[in-house]
Amino acid sequence: MFNRKKIVTISSLSLVAALSLLLVIACGSSGETEQSSETTASVTKSANKLSGTIEIDGSSTVYPVSEAVAEDFGKLHKDVRVNVGVSGTGGGFKRFTAGETDISDASRPIKQMEIDAANANGIEYHELKIGTDGLSVIVNLSNAWVDCLTVEELKKIWEPGSMMNNWNQVRSIFPDQKMRLYGPDTDSGTFDYFTEEINGEAQASRSDYTASADDNVLVQGISGDKGSLGYFGYAYYEENKDKLKVIAVDDGNGCVVPSGTTIEDGSYTPLSRPLFIYVNAKSLENPEVKELVKFYMEHGKKLVDEVGYISLPVSVYSENLNKIE
Repeated sequence: MFNRKKIVTISSLSLVAALSLLLVIACGSSGETEQSSETTASVTKSANKLSGTIEIDGSSTVYPVSEAVAEDFGKLHKDVRVNVGVSGTGGGFKRFTAGETDISDASRPIKQMEIDAANANGIEYHELKIGTDGLSVIVNLSNAWVDCLTVEELKKIWEPGSMMNNWNQVRSIFPDQKMRLYGPDTDSGTFDYFTEEINGEAQASRSDYTASADDNVLVQGISGDKGSLGYFGYAYYEENKDKLKVIAVDDGNGCVVPSGTTIEDGSYTPLSRPLFIYVNAKSLENPEVKELVKFYMEHGKKLVDEVGYISLPVSVYSENLNKIE
């Protein structure tokens, strides 16, 4: 006969052992799960914490917008370094099409020779319009004799070979005052745009003027020279209107002063122009670059207005976001 008591005792011991084993496995599994969760959370946190360096260069006109974007973005992502250079639209495209920068600021569309350079180097990119500028003609604040110049007068002053160096050569009623000129250098998109619209050909200009890729240098020169005449982006006038005088331009339909309203409605012609950033498509594979461009489009409208340019409809920034997604 089987000893039932002995069988029960053995069964009970087996049950206890089994339960103990399950408990050990459960605890181990729980520990592994907890550790796995902590690892996953750590990886997720690490993925969300952006770091790296982003290179931006190009237009001095677009520079204030990109600088404002970089500053605000940096407050949220302290481990991301955003370098914003000012080598002019042309200088920026030289670096961009060689693959040296992630984003290129531009105050004109990319030229065919620059497109060819990008293709030759395997650089694919997105063109994103960010705002509108009214290229402004500026004189010294103490200048009381001129409030408006015609496109034809501007051409006579700035065209290649021009010998005008006194204000009374522009109009006989103007005073016998030495006229000194200030403007962007030849790598600037502002220079390209102005010369094309005023002189009829991009890069066609007299060369005997104070040239700089930095519009702040031009501001200083014009503000300190009574007989000065120059041109640069509207935002630089807005920022320095207490020491500069902007004059109207007459394209044949009357004198129009650049302002938020006249630039936006297109009545300030022919010197209203679009502003762009160009984004290297490969750079968008870096999460910090993609987040910066998204930040640019989500906050660009406000920042474009803040620095003194004219922002675009919200739909344009949304379309830009769709391009990079």
